[in-house]
Amino acid sequence: MTDYAARRTMMVDAQVRPSDVTKFPIIEAMLAVPREMFVPQDRKEAAYLGENVTIGANRVLLEPRTLAKMLDALDIQPDELVLDLGAGQGYAAAVMSRIAEAVIAVEEDADIAADSQQLLSELGADNVVLHEAKLSEGAPEHGPYDVILLEGAVEHLPEAITDQLKEGGRIVVPFAEGHLGVVRVGYKIDGKISWRFAFNAGAPVLPGFEKHAVFTL
Repeated sequence: MTDYAARRTMMVDAQVRPSDVTKFPIIEAMLAVPREMFVPQDRKEAAYLGENVTIGANRVLLEPRTLAKMLDALDIQPDELVLDLGAGQGYAAAVMSRIAEAVIAVEEDADIAADSQQLLSELGADNVVLHEAKLSEGAPEHGPYDVILLEGAVEHLPEAITDQLKEGGRIVVPFAEGHLGVVRVGYKIDGKISWRFAFNAGAPVLPGFEKHAVFTL
């Protein structure tokens, strides 16, 4: 029988801490949430590897290092409201539920959303609201948000998303640039997003965040 608790500890000790992620709430949450619950049955043995895990529909569960460093850059506080875009089966939402006041988890794939709702209920993550909608639309009815996290890459970031961020809020986005991909953190100042480089990491582009084709005659 696989000892997943031991694997969680090893994941944190070998992948998260060495990436300069030392904030206790993040460490505690990643040690507590059973990551193996949030991957397809035939991928459970890959749940704790240092790589993105495919969950279907060209979607992935972000590798532990990437998610941890994104959370570290966001520095979520206990009284903050988080928008989680591309929630998948709910792992990141479950982790953030232990750090933030509440999480609005948006997922557009109906099958994945149904799995997510069940898993989050089983974990007792009552401060997560699952919102089934197009990812590129977000969930404006529940906002504005202190923090926005995208669980996949973007080629184009719609204003409809950044408009849902509070003044002074933070957003973390993996941009599909080059072979590695670039994760940036944005801060909303005077109504505009000021971006800074965080680290390199790659992921598939989320549906609705593809670059618009330009046609010329």
